[in-house]
Amino acid sequence: MAGHTTQLQNLIDLATKGDDSAWEAILLHSCERLRSLASRMMRTNHRIRRWTETDDLLQNSLIRLHRSLNEVRPESPRQFYGLATTHLRRELIDLARKHFGAEGVGANHLTDGGIAADIEPTDAEPESIEAWAKFHEQVEALSDTEREVVNLLWYEEMTQPEAAEVLGISLATVKRRWQSARIRLSESLDGEDFQ
Repeated sequence: MAGHTTQLQNLIDLATKGDDSAWEAILLHSCERLRSLASRMMRTNHRIRRWTETDDLLQNSLIRLHRSLNEVRPESPRQFYGLATTHLRRELIDLARKHFGAEGVGANHLTDGGIAADIEPTDAEPESIEAWAKFHEQVEALSDTEREVVNLLWYEEMTQPEAAEVLGISLATVKRRWQSARIRLSESLDGEDFQ
């Protein structure tokens, strides 16, 4: 992780000095990490996965990220990870609305090809699309400091020491912000906890 973060910081430094091609290199450098993140996000809801593939989520999120890099120039891996995770999360919310909104194909399609009967819900998987979308929306509503920690620990699957290094804060501060974010999310999701 430390090597990836160092390389990313070096590319960001080049980009902020005016090397516009470095932004493309940043996206290429981060692509596999973002693919892993997109795959994890898709695993949290089997119903979305039925209508959209991980690579579609990744591609649409990368398009959003690429567009935003024309206006927002992250100066650190911390800012880049936050921006990338935000775009993945927003794309997931849009997919949930598209497929399971009032007119969505998923909301109006009764067959599931036997998928639902074969899948055991996990503790981290919300029971419905509405709850799933609400979870991601509530993460968006967290304070910046809490959202950063959730982005790194839950979405990026970093360890707490890795997150502390990326954020440049103590491990105790990461733990405190993680606990606070989990409490806020639990309260906003009617007491449902997530890991």
